[in-house]
Amino acid sequence: MLPFHEVVKPQFEQVNDLIVSQLHSDVGLVENIGQYIIDAGGKRLRPLLVLLSANSCGYQGDHHIALAAIIEFIHTATLLHDDVVDTSDLRRGRATANARFGNAPSVLVGDFLYSRAFQMLVAIGDMDIMRIIADTTNIISEGEVQQLINAGNPDTTEDAYNEVIRKKTAQLFEAATHTGAVLAGVDASQSNAMRLYGHHLGMAFQLVDDALDYNGNTAELGKNVGDDLAEGKPTLPLIHAMKHGTKNQAELIRAAITEGGIDQLDDILEAIHATGALDYTLERAGQHAQTAKACLEGIPDSDELRAMSMLADFALNRKF
Repeated sequence: MLPFHEVVKPQFEQVNDLIVSQLHSDVGLVENIGQYIIDAGGKRLRPLLVLLSANSCGYQGDHHIALAAIIEFIHTATLLHDDVVDTSDLRRGRATANARFGNAPSVLVGDFLYSRAFQMLVAIGDMDIMRIIADTTNIISEGEVQQLINAGNPDTTEDAYNEVIRKKTAQLFEAATHTGAVLAGVDASQSNAMRLYGHHLGMAFQLVDDALDYNGNTAELGKNVGDDLAEGKPTLPLIHAMKHGTKNQAELIRAAITEGGIDQLDDILEAIHATGALDYTLERAGQHAQTAKACLEGIPDSDELRAMSMLADFALNRKF
């Protein structure tokens, strides 16, 4: 357990217990696949953010436990669908659910997790939170489609890339911190500060993730280095390298994105490093991380708030 989890350890354990109980289904395959992907672990940052945000805002009830589980179910559903769309075979260091159980069951269990999340939302009964979550799932879906459209397109701009990661990743981080604040009933200013913190944290997280795809290792990442390139995804390191590299480097990267392959991975990695593409990507991530921390200024100090500041540093400096 990472240090910022310790601040809310008893509540975090309650979330994990609730996740397990809410995975129950009379259909064995549903439960098996759901349990398989949940058991894979991960950092569980999104449900953690719900707990930290709600506690930082002085929440005294227990609905934040269910809300944290809801956010994790939505995230897990997107992973199940993502891996099918991306034809991924490795996540968190082991076979993806689709690689083990097949594409059709993985998609359908993702649908089950979405619907279970909304069943749990109804039990909370807060229309403002329902609206945020409903809007969030819609925006994430749009981001997935936009990413699909951009795949294989070497002319994707940095702005277009940023729009995809805002929708696909940052939106759920934002929903986690925003709903935690709304649940606590804080004023609009503090609620918006928490929302923006989540947005910028999510942007930093995804930017670092995309840099790690060209600068990490499979054992630490839990996925194959170069996966984004294999799928023809024009992420920021590639966009920057094409813009600032030589004509030959740009053509090499364009061809790899168009064809979706890693046959020339070593040469592409050399171009990425030569053009400072990773430094640029991490610099952009650093700007978002700093902005995220600035959003917390003015909110009363607490252990949870300090943990949120630590999370911004972790998002920037992590190796996995």
